Amino acid sequence: MPLYTTDALILRTYTLGESDRIVVFLTRDRGKKRGVAKNARQSRRRFGAALEPLTSGRVGYVERERRDLVMLQYVEVIRSPLSALDGGALGYVSYFAELIDEWAPEGDPNETLYRLGASMVDAMAAGVAIEPLARYFEHWLLRLQGVYEPDDRLSDEARSFLAAVRTCSPFRLGDVNVSERALRELETTHRALIAMHLEKELKSARVLREMRR
Repeated sequence: MPLYTTDALILRTYTLGESDRIVVFLTRDRGKKRGVAKNARQSRRRFGAALEPLTSGRVGYVERERRDLVMLQYVEVIRSPLSALDGGALGYVSYFAELIDEWAPEGDPNETLYRLGASMVDAMAAGVAIEPLARYFEHWLLRLQGVYEPDDRLSDEARSFLAAVRTCSPFRLGDVNVSERALRELETTHRALIAMHLEKELKSARVLREMRR
């Protein structure tokens, strides 16, 4: 059983038994995987904070034939957005991670999706404003999945923002002038498209809405 090592984004975890966790992670070259992190609930020495959502790291895992779950051996953290964000922005970490998880098929390599997610981690760590970054992410995710539909009802300012994000990196969003009104307009449009194609509303989207009240 060879040990595979690759760059990956941690998407979510959930409990398995009394001491283990199942970890869902998106690799750069082998698609989305689900793995068992042994004793991750009882001891933080082995994985520590490396299993937090949207942590970017180098993972090592063992994959066995005819087994759906891999055995996660380690996660070496490269970057985590959590240390650089305030409470209001922390909800977007789970939101980005849940969106990637919903659209990434099991075991199907998608380096473009991985790079989009990794760029969000780097941008958040660099202090890019979270609301324009969220609209950037939603727009590009919908485009990459081939389901983006232009809305003729959008204001000129919202359209101008979309035109800008198609040609700039997330790190240059600070150079794009956009009002809160236009960002809310795009949020409504993007969330409607996402809910339509996923046929549900994301849990993290509901949390963000509640946090804003």
